[in-house]
Amino acid sequence: MKLTICQLANIFILRYDSLSLTFLAVPAARKPRRNSTAVEDYLERILELIDSKGYARVVDIATSLKISQASVSNMVQRLDGEGLLKYEKYRGLVLTTAGETLARNIIRRHQLLTDFLTLLGLDPQVIHHDVEGMEHHISAPTLRAIESLTAQLKRRPALLAGLNK
Repeated sequence: MKLTICQLANIFILRYDSLSLTFLAVPAARKPRRNSTAVEDYLERILELIDSKGYARVVDIATSLKISQASVSNMVQRLDGEGLLKYEKYRGLVLTTAGETLARNIIRRHQLLTDFLTLLGLDPQVIHHDVEGMEHHISAPTLRAIESLTAQLKRRPALLAGLNK
């Protein structure tokens, strides 16, 4: 099978070796795939249910997210296939270590954004709406900056008072 240079570029990085005067094909690094908003919402809700009730079932997730059980079953099977949870039909589910880690990071991100906007004195309904939109699209560097700023505002009430005037 022959590959074009463009096809090779998607699979390999071509590096020129000046000693041998040839090109070397080095496997290209893959960007980590970003989880969809829906995947993150499911994982967040599943962990919240497990933490509060000790378990999460399809019916509980559907009720909590206000969507059909069939939709939840499809997503749960997808998450099982991606190794984020273990699911047995009619029995329930548990998060894998990878799924729980991802869910805890999502919850942490949600809480950090909520804390930050609360410090700014925004209305709780506005905070809820904004956090639901922001939490899935905010970059790691921006989140770290918000985390740092939130910590500074908590340590310096005078600075915070100046912002809320």
